[in-house]
Order: sequence, then structure tokens, then C-alpha cells
Amino acid sequence: MVARTRSPVASALGVALRDLSLGASKELAIGFLAPLTGPLKAWSLPGLDGCRIWVDHVNAAGGVKVGNRRYPVQLIPFDTMYQPERALEGVKKLILEDGVKLILMSGGNDLTPDVRKLISRHRMLVAGLLPSDLSPDTPTLVAPSEVHPIYNVTGVDWLKRHKPHLRTAAMCAQNDGFGLPSIATYRAAFEAAGIELIAERVFEPDTRDFGPIVEDLMAGSPDILCWDTAYEPFVHALTVEAYRRSFKGQLLSCTCDNYQELIRRTSPEFMEGFVFQFPDFDDPRLNGAQINFERPNAFYEEFCRRFPGTWGAVSWEYTSTLELWKSAVQRARTFEPLSVLAFMKVGGVGQHAFGEAAWWGKDLFGIDNALVGDWPVVTIVEGRARIQEFCSIINCGSRTGISF
Repeated sequence: MVARTRSPVASALGVALRDLSLGASKELAIGFLAPLTGPLKAWSLPGLDGCRIWVDHVNAAGGVKVGNRRYPVQLIPFDTMYQPERALEGVKKLILEDGVKLILMSGGNDLTPDVRKLISRHRMLVAGLLPSDLSPDTPTLVAPSEVHPIYNVTGVDWLKRHKPHLRTAAMCAQNDGFGLPSIATYRAAFEAAGIELIAERVFEPDTRDFGPIVEDLMAGSPDILCWDTAYEPFVHALTVEAYRRSFKGQLLSCTCDNYQELIRRTSPEFMEGFVFQFPDFDDPRLNGAQINFERPNAFYEEFCRRFPGTWGAVSWEYTSTLELWKSAVQRARTFEPLSVLAFMKVGGVGQHAFGEAAWWGKDLFGIDNALVGDWPVVTIVEGRARIQEFCSIINCGSRTGISF
């Protein structure tokens, strides 16, 4: 019997088909572990929706290329409800049952000691939003898209340089893993900028009546009211209370999600000049050569079309992390977490959404797992969030006397 020899065309076709992995059933699983219900969902659910856009685009293009194969991506969400026992349950499910190769999470109260132990035991690559969560005890935990609350120094530094007449501030925050690290950062930034903090309130996350809090904060007639890193419902309630009390000074906050609704509930004049840290992605300044987020304007347009009225601070952040991860996977030619992490950090630099950034954090957190570079300072101008400048987080810290 004569052996059949494959023609060059057939061989080339076979290579092409293998490269596309046509008919391959294996999916590359990514976990999303965050509060998807409750008051913290505004910092999680829009991020999940942004990831859904990314997954749809990647799968439409054939999946993630790993070596000579392409793998479709499966996104597996788990709602922690911001409850420690739920977070542990979710980590166990994602790692042991779903076989994920990356977990995206918000962090904070969800990152309990038991969750950390499980992550470390399985050497799972986890990307969070809080560098304050970083520790040498959890070496595969990284903060590649945002470095909360460190970037908040850029807003204070910008006010110091552009509005030097502002001399006093009053501030409040919720008592949890997001609010407390942030209030410490703002406190240090105000002090270094020569802005006197004349009032400070910490409230419980179940607070509903914000009138007395704003009343206390305004008692000393501060030039600045700072909402710290309060959740969207808190920012809205606090801002409305300040409007009702005819506050005439500067408003400052880490986020100002759904600010159009706040303009409607107050006035365009009251919201003009509100300073925060997160742009809309239709901002013209996001088309600069240093930006590493692919087609930000188109992403923003699609997000707003598919998920109307929900764009917020985290809508793009997890997606930015996924792009960084995908690039590392393709260079490593594997999706195994430890190898991918090594390629993410090669050379000590990474392509952050707002420009090239350095892996940093050892002096503060004991490990260089936070990607730190430039961050935008945003103000509301004629009813729109607009970037005023990109500030170096580390340089701003140096100017305000905070050592990073």
C-alpha cells in the first residue's frame, strides 16, 4: 500500500487550521470576583460589563493566541456581596471548579486572610484595584490598572498649583477598606500642600442621612469639601446636601460617577469645576500617543450603547488589566499564572492605560506589584468631565512632600 504524501497546500492549510484552533473546545477561563449587588456594585458591575465587551471582541477575532493555538475566552463572574465568607466561597469555586487562569477582583474587605492563603497556595494570578492590599505574603496579587488611593495626591497637587487661594478643607469617608486608606492619603496630601484640614468625619457604610455630616463639615466654612473615596450613592447624597446648604467652595472627590444625574439634581453652576480622578473615555486627550488603551473613544461609545447610564470609574479598568494580561500570555506562549506574571513584569515596566509605568511598591507594601505612572486630574467643565492634565503620581507625591 502506497503512503499518501500531503501536498504543500494541504500542509499549509493544516498549519493555518491548527493556528486558529478550529473546533477546539477548550476555553480560557477568567474569574471576576467582586460585589455585583449592594452599594459597592457601582465599582464592580460596570467593570464586569467592560470585560464583556473585551471578551466579545477577543472571541470575534478568534480568541487569545497562546503559542500556535487560539483559545476562546470565558468570563466567569461571582458576586461576593462584599461578604468575607462569600469571597472565600467564590475563590474556591473559581480556582478548584472552574479552573480559571486569572482572577479579577476589587479587593478591600473581600481579600481576607483565608482568601489570601488560597491564592498563594494555588499560585493564582489575581489583579485587584487596591495597592494597599499588596503584600509579600501574596506574591501573585498585583494592582496593574489603578493604584488607589495613591493617585489621589494628584488632585490635591493640581488644586495647590492652580487654585492657591484654597486654604482649608473638610473631609469625610466611609469606615471600610476603601475609605480609610484614602482618607489617610488625602490627610497627608492636604498637610503637605499647606491646606488645613479643619474637619473630618468617618461614617458607617449603612449611613442613610448625610445631612448632619455635611452640616458638621461646613460649620467651619471650609474652602474645600472632600468626599474621599466614597461610593456613588454617598457622593451623590453628600453633594446634594452641600447644594441644599448653598456651599460655594471647591468640591473634591476620588470619583464622581453618573455626574450628569448630580448636575440634574443640583445645577450646572454648582458642579462646575468639581475635581475628581476618572475621565469619560470620549475625552480627546485619551487619543494621545502615550495612551495604551485601544480605541478608547470607540470603547466608550459601545459601552454607553450597550449599558446606558452606567459608565463609571471602573468601566475601563478591568479591561485595561485584561489587555496587559493578554499581551503577557502571548509573549510567554502559555497561560500558566506564574509565567504570565513574570512576563507582565519583565524589565520592571508595563504599558498602563495612561502611558508607560513602573512596577513599584516595595518601600511601601514590601513588593513591587503596583503599576505606577501618570494619572489624569479631571474637572467638570460646562457639564462634561474633562482631563486637565496627566500627573505623575510619584512626582506629585514628591512635590507635596509625600514619599513614594
